[in-house]
Amino acid sequence: MADSALSVALGQQLSSLQDLLQLLEDELSAIAGRSGDELKELTPRKERALVQIKQQDQHIAQLLKAQEQEILAPHQEMIEHAQTLLLKCKQQNQVNAQAAHNAQLTVKQLKDILIGAPSSLTYAADGGIDRSENKIVKNLKA
Repeated sequence: MADSALSVALGQQLSSLQDLLQLLEDELSAIAGRSGDELKELTPRKERALVQIKQQDQHIAQLLKAQEQEILAPHQEMIEHAQTLLLKCKQQNQVNAQAAHNAQLTVKQLKDILIGAPSSLTYAADGGIDRSENKIVKNLKA
């Protein structure tokens, strides 16, 4: 009985991790597409998925404490698959964070270009800093 409970719990964990990985891939698409509304929709779903995974982890830990090592052997493949999926979720989350950071930098650079912020500094003949004024748009408030 405990063996089937562990199988069910591991199966649910694998399903939850697959769902989280899909949410992270959707999040990356929303970041790339600069879809704020989609990101707002995905965030609570991602939080719920993480809470569910944490609860499942606790349940599995309780089941594992009650099991003998011989009983765990048939489930080793599922446990390793869950660990692999968790690693993929962590990696995808890091990719999403980097993509969001890069998107933010791109928007800042575009804003700086539009308001005429100097993109580079050069030195004048006298050794001072030469800031060329090459504003594309004047009096823009961004």
